Amino acid sequence: MVLAPTEKVVLGSIAFAIFWVLAVFPAVPFLPIGRTSGSLLGATLMVIFRVTTPDQAYDAIDLSILGLLFGTMVVSVYLEQADMFKYLGVLLSWKSKGAKDLICRICLVSAISSAFFTNDTSCVVLTEFVLKIARQNNVPPHPFLLALASSANIGSSATPIGNPQNLVIAIQSSLSFREFLFGLLPAMLVGVLVNALILLCMYWRLLSVKKDEGIALDEVISEEDAASHRFSPAAMSHPTAQNSQELNTMLETMNTWSSPSSNGSTNYAETLRNSVSSKQSNLQGNLSGGIESTRNLNASKEGVVAGDDISQPWEEDFRSRRISRSALNDSDEMVNDEGGAIPVQPLEEKEEGRLTKPWKRLLWKTCVYLVTLGMLIAFLVGLNMSWTALTAALALMVLDFKDSQPCLQKVSYPLLVFFVGMFITVDGFNRTGIPSTLWNIIEPHARINHVGGIIVLTLFILVLSNVASNVPTVLLLGGRVAASAAVTSQGQEKRAWLILAWVSTVAGNLSLLGSAANLIVCEQARRAQFFGYNLSFWSHLMFGVPSTLIVTAIGLLLIRG
Repeated sequence: MVLAPTEKVVLGSIAFAIFWVLAVFPAVPFLPIGRTSGSLLGATLMVIFRVTTPDQAYDAIDLSILGLLFGTMVVSVYLEQADMFKYLGVLLSWKSKGAKDLICRICLVSAISSAFFTNDTSCVVLTEFVLKIARQNNVPPHPFLLALASSANIGSSATPIGNPQNLVIAIQSSLSFREFLFGLLPAMLVGVLVNALILLCMYWRLLSVKKDEGIALDEVISEEDAASHRFSPAAMSHPTAQNSQELNTMLETMNTWSSPSSNGSTNYAETLRNSVSSKQSNLQGNLSGGIESTRNLNASKEGVVAGDDISQPWEEDFRSRRISRSALNDSDEMVNDEGGAIPVQPLEEKEEGRLTKPWKRLLWKTCVYLVTLGMLIAFLVGLNMSWTALTAALALMVLDFKDSQPCLQKVSYPLLVFFVGMFITVDGFNRTGIPSTLWNIIEPHARINHVGGIIVLTLFILVLSNVASNVPTVLLLGGRVAASAAVTSQGQEKRAWLILAWVSTVAGNLSLLGSAANLIVCEQARRAQFFGYNLSFWSHLMFGVPSTLIVTAIGLLLIRG
């Protein structure tokens, strides 16, 4: 394709440059509107500048990719409600043998979960638990955070549903789920192993530091606390000062009852205080919601609004009560001022207002897992991936047997809108002829029928993925790389698509800005309550450069068409 007229080239380049700046730096001072709005702005400018027509813009939107992305996000929401990621988190610390063992576990769990539930989802739900593990072992958390983010990127390369760029490649190349999985699985498994070894070599001395036993007692994460953690940043809560003071008074009283000669009484009280604080904070958030809902119900029955005099006596009476934890039977109780104990219904039986009976809850979770397994089997046998994912999502909505709006609200609609704008923007930029002209210069040196061509192509994809992001890179290069490989040999086309998927995905580990998963881990770690940590750009770059180059090179040796 030759270059378009000069006016079209200039205006199309301006529109694409605006899209690129806002996609890579969404909070630039002169236009801090974010990635989604920046994507729509780029698409709109392509139409306003007449680089592309409205009909061509609509045709550029790939509904198959959007359907597959939406379906997998809905399935991930229901899997989180079915405690799938909670079990993955518990697996990280189950019978752990130290910090080095935990690094290997994080790499493995992160990679496998990312392959089937997307790398972004895995990073969102596992980051805070990884921070707790680092604190438990009294080591800086950045090796664990690097293990989580880098392994999530590597693991996501193995399947079409692992990350957005693989979705694009799977649809454009018509590769089946099975061909994609078997073509990249060996490279993914070896890549995760090599990535773990690089982490261990770089941070061996740091991970060998023995934790202080005196400090470790207060930092231990019990299995019960891990089992009750939802791995959602919004679920983290903390006790109020009033309740904490009451709790400390109760435990001090217990200490005075204990025999002075008994060993470990102080440590026991301290451990119990930590355990009660954790459980109390979880109960507090649920009860505050109960106060609000009951207040609204009473107001509606009496025909008054919240805040009237009728509701105040009941609310004051409720506030006079407090939550305590029975040290004898480990049960939740609500204690009033007279000392009377009222049992509190276990949270597991009324979580999010779902099923109150444990066997029904277990049955529902089993159905979610079976539907997800059926979706993966359908992928493997070669059924249409977009409609399979949508069917699985709808099946879970029906099995949930209630209004699906709360679950649908958790879907990342800004990401879907970002994809719509990106499709139009990249298509308009292609119509300027600039990508084709650049590719015509590089293509003779980037053919995959010899080692030198693979090296040139790999370096070009690595650089472009970190400059323009991996999804636009795939949209710009996908068809061109496959066409170049097909000219050399018809059997090389599939291999070219797999190389593009592997390199563009692992390229996200090069720098902190190279992948959305990296940014998610960084932001989640910074905002985490009690365990906050700032993963710097340079600390990531020091690990990312050698890891990306070594893992990419080893993986290329294992990819076969």
